[in-house]
Amino acid sequence: MEIEITSEENNDLLNRKDVRFSVVHDEETPARLAVRDSLAAKLDRSSDEVIVHKLDTKFGMNETLGRAKVYESPETAKEVEQEYMLERNKIENDGEAGEEAAEEAEDVEEAGEEAVEEEEAEAGGEEEAEAEGAEDEEEEAEA
Repeated sequence: MEIEITSEENNDLLNRKDVRFSVVHDEETPARLAVRDSLAAKLDRSSDEVIVHKLDTKFGMNETLGRAKVYESPETAKEVEQEYMLERNKIENDGEAGEEAAEEAEDVEEAGEEAVEEEEAEAGGEEEAEAEGAEDEEEEAEA
């Protein structure tokens, strides 16, 4: 797989470069992550700083045209990029993922506590009913 960068544009406002490239491959279209890693190596960047947005291969051709965004840091990429693009490029968005996991853990814990309280209330109600039933049976036996 050979990567050739066809154009680079600086986007100073978002601290990134918009890169267009072509990939010549022998067989099938390469995976997005393989292209991302090769492009990052060619640009001397970390693979967490490179987001591959588009890969387009024409039918029967062994050349793929693509578009990527290369950020100054992984943190900038996580702040700017949409969640689905981070997922496609296998980049963890620590802040949101951590918050969501914490919220889910709290919800599960609260649900567990409520279930225990309900079971205790039901068990207490059953014990009272059994005690009343036993008293009634004793009274009937005495009579």
